Amino acid sequence: MASRSEIDSQNLPAHVAVIMDGNGRWAKQKGGLRIFGHQSAITAVRDTVEAAAELGIAYLTLYAFSTENWARPAYEVTALMQLLVHTIRQETPTLLKNGIRLESIGQIDSLPASCQRELAEAKELTRAGTRMTLVLALSYSGRWDLTQAMRRISEEVAAGRLEPAAVNEATIAQYLATGGIPDPELLIRTSGEQRISNFLLWQLAYTELYITDLLWPDFRREHFYDAIQSYQRRERRFGKTSEQLTVS
Repeated sequence: MASRSEIDSQNLPAHVAVIMDGNGRWAKQKGGLRIFGHQSAITAVRDTVEAAAELGIAYLTLYAFSTENWARPAYEVTALMQLLVHTIRQETPTLLKNGIRLESIGQIDSLPASCQRELAEAKELTRAGTRMTLVLALSYSGRWDLTQAMRRISEEVAAGRLEPAAVNEATIAQYLATGGIPDPELLIRTSGEQRISNFLLWQLAYTELYITDLLWPDFRREHFYDAIQSYQRRERRFGKTSEQLTVS
């Protein structure tokens, strides 16, 4: 596994997104309930956040709960929401101490009131953080994001505040939930699944993908370093040829 000393600090992705997958399978392997896997994943979250902040990553987005996850058994959703409240409350002092700003994207108003309160309080307490922005994707999906952006743009056009001809890629990006945040340059997915699961569909257009078979509760800072090192070995062409990139 890679170490922090092997990372090129001059070639870091500004924004890393993570699909934290495999909690349920990890718990099953241990003979426990799915919620046991979710509880055990907190260490992986903490290690990843700390590693990203120490390296100098500007934005870290964690896919914590998708809109599709609401279809899971009621007892699991309830337990997840309770765990979310507890974790935010427990981790906020650490975020504050380390200068990490907490933000969120998704249908936050669909979360239980207790979750909304804890999240709002944590965001307010950490809003002055400048070291890194930690974005929690909660009740989020890429299709929802695109839909709400199109709706808001349509409302602006209907109200005469925006000309249809003026709508371009930059306009759409501005109205997405991630407006003002750069697109991820690296996406990490655990558990070996080969899909993006309705996450940041617009934003991932040219994102480098790093998929590991490791289940999320076993993910540690060394694995995060592995992902960063893999990113740094790649040539990002954005549709151009390698020869074009070498032309000064």
